[in-house]
Amino acid sequence: MDLLHRFEYWGDHHHPKWIDIIRIILGIFLCYKGIDFLRNTSLLISLMSGSASFGSFLTVLLAHVIPFVHIVGGLLLIMGILTRFACLIQIPVLIGAIIFVKAAKDVLLPYAELYVTIAVLLALFYFLIAGNGPLSLKIPEEEKKKGH
Repeated sequence: MDLLHRFEYWGDHHHPKWIDIIRIILGIFLCYKGIDFLRNTSLLISLMSGSASFGSFLTVLLAHVIPFVHIVGGLLLIMGILTRFACLIQIPVLIGAIIFVKAAKDVLLPYAELYVTIAVLLALFYFLIAGNGPLSLKIPEEEKKKGH
């Protein structure tokens, strides 16, 4: 069994239900931040153009991709569908947020603090390993057997 299968096996067998509540809250928070970024797109663009040397096209593209990733990834986390994929697409955004949050002191408050970003990133790493858990939408066992 390779390393990925070991992580998946461990995540499937060591996942209490209260951790799923944290996953759902994390998904709601990420959806909220995605909607917040959509409402403040111009502020996000000015933040990125002021603290990084991206081209203007790339800055505008990122300002539209980041809310999309937060909203879609958050919805996937809430439902427990493709949880590892949702975490995987969120992690680069959060690593970039650590860089930008450090540069922007009082922008996009109240949740722009560095410790909140790091806590969300650590939670995403946990759910990348642990997976979705028992409180999630799942494919019935009969359909899994037909698909394999």
